[in-house]
Amino acid sequence: MSLRLNCDLGESFGAWKMGLDEAVMPHIDQANIACGFHAGDPLVMQKTLALAKQHNVMIGAHPGYPDLVGFGRRSIKTSADELKAMLTYQIAAMDGMAASVGLTLAYVKPHGAMYNDMMADSAVRAVVMQAIADYHRPLTLMLQSTPSADQHQQEANDLGLALWFEIFADRCYDDDGKLLARSKEGAVHNKEKMLAQVKQLKDSGTVTTVSGTTLHLRADTLCVHGDNMDGVNAIQQIRELIRS
Repeated sequence: MSLRLNCDLGESFGAWKMGLDEAVMPHIDQANIACGFHAGDPLVMQKTLALAKQHNVMIGAHPGYPDLVGFGRRSIKTSADELKAMLTYQIAAMDGMAASVGLTLAYVKPHGAMYNDMMADSAVRAVVMQAIADYHRPLTLMLQSTPSADQHQQEANDLGLALWFEIFADRCYDDDGKLLARSKEGAVHNKEKMLAQVKQLKDSGTVTTVSGTTLHLRADTLCVHGDNMDGVNAIQQIRELIRS
């Protein structure tokens, strides 16, 4: 299994500092850059793109609901037209800023509540897929790998849309293939369990769920988090593990 490492970056805003982008960027393959709705601002976007260019990292737009106060983690009910326009606006902003520094936007990964809504609600997912499929040039959609991956792939195929299936290094999986709710014990792995899960994914393409069941997951990219130095150090170990 060949896995890329992706990380959510560019999430500072004005004087507010979020994440350790400079420390993380040298160790990842894909940067999901906030587009200004849930986090980020034009200057932060510009600086993050420059950092990605310096380290030859693939860039993706990381659009979210317009929710700076809630960091995009609160679901917002919108019409299909509004959601589609919201996505196109953010993607186009990142696409244009990237082009201005000689980079090419490659993919889209929705953020937070929008990502969760997309995975839980087929109607929301249909709008997200349609928005990206209708963009003026091809882009890939990154979405969570679940046992419904074949269905999601067919939905995308019907629109001529490419997908990358995402798995998570630091989250425990429930038996239905979804992430175990953070409110439940053991939802977030410690470093030892995280590295063990990555090794299992690399070796067999499986994860062990909360009940001990072995679950096969399609995987193209692995999400890692770098908002503290322990996380950054873990990213380096994960990179060595999947490259070995």
